[in-house]
Amino acid sequence: MHHTLKTILLIGHDANRAGAQLVLLNLMRLLRERGYTLHLLLGEGGPLLDEYRAICPVTLWPAQPAHVVGTIADKVLWRMGMWDKVYQQQRAEQQRQIRAELNLDNVDLVLANTVMSSRWFTQLALAPTVPVVTFVHELDMSVRIYTEPTELAELLARTNQLLAVSKATADYYVTQHGFDPARITQYTLIDTPTLMTNVAQARDQTDVYDELGLPANALIVGGCGNAEWRKGNDLFVALARQVTGRMPDVPVHFVWVGMPQSQLREDLLLDIRKAGLADRVHLIAPTPDVLRYMQRFDVFLLCSREDPYPLVVFEAGLSGVPVVCFAGAGGSPELVETDGGFVVPYLDLDAMSSRLVTLLQQPDLRQTMGKRLGEKIRERHPAQQSVDTLVALFTQLSTR
Repeated sequence: MHHTLKTILLIGHDANRAGAQLVLLNLMRLLRERGYTLHLLLGEGGPLLDEYRAICPVTLWPAQPAHVVGTIADKVLWRMGMWDKVYQQQRAEQQRQIRAELNLDNVDLVLANTVMSSRWFTQLALAPTVPVVTFVHELDMSVRIYTEPTELAELLARTNQLLAVSKATADYYVTQHGFDPARITQYTLIDTPTLMTNVAQARDQTDVYDELGLPANALIVGGCGNAEWRKGNDLFVALARQVTGRMPDVPVHFVWVGMPQSQLREDLLLDIRKAGLADRVHLIAPTPDVLRYMQRFDVFLLCSREDPYPLVVFEAGLSGVPVVCFAGAGGSPELVETDGGFVVPYLDLDAMSSRLVTLLQQPDLRQTMGKRLGEKIRERHPAQQSVDTLVALFTQLSTR
């Protein structure tokens, strides 16, 4: 009889305050409450590191030294044909140290969070009997940017069960990576109760829009996220141009929250100015007050080219705001469907602006759809059920 599963090694790529990393933090809290012994291996540190450390021991993968021995010595070793040997010895020694620190021989299960962790996973030389669960939060674009194909292939080949955040994500690993659909669990870990509390708190706070000088009767189309191609910030500006053009007598304002200083931001501001939208489109720097801005959104515009299952859609729904998004851009259409907002063909800006106009003209429809989106989130994603699914899966894998 296999001993009961007690020790889990988690692998994450860094400790930045972003989606997958916050999901991992939440998951770690829930697993610790269930009595598991946890150890986290991270590729790099970041702002969440102390919060991770408050839950369990954290090992940071040592940074690669630029030189094996030193600049001059490396050249000598290279000429003597010994550089590779020394490099391999050092790498083997580094792996031995990591294996010892992680106590790999006593690990009952490995949970790799995100495809990026394939980089570290492949260097662990894990025993073939240890079950591996991989939690994937990425689609095409992110996989292309953040992984090396052979490393990802090795991780997926070694994965006993794949957790995918949405049906779109699951389909991607089946069609593009040949993963066995029978070994995929659709799994979303969103801490819905806490989100609901935060939404309620945001409602009670003062208006954050004062400094934007918006008229009291302004209608607000909101967007949220980083400044990057994948998030479609450029499309947000193009849609603002179309919608304000179709509703010339209505004070419609477009507010994007979470746009840091960047070259893309400067380019967008130029576009905004040239389109005569400087007083209508507002770019807000990253802020912890996202939910306070969202309170006043009339419609949430998700113009992402790719987003596996964005948290912002949950925040919008729980705030009672309907969502307009693209088909084929990830998992959001599975939640929005036909009653929580509108799903339009990929990159069809004409259809998207028409849907925005429809919602902006009909307050009752906005309210009905926003309310329904919130209901669906509460029905489909109660937090407690999530961890039960996982515990059952871990137990099943460890008794094989």
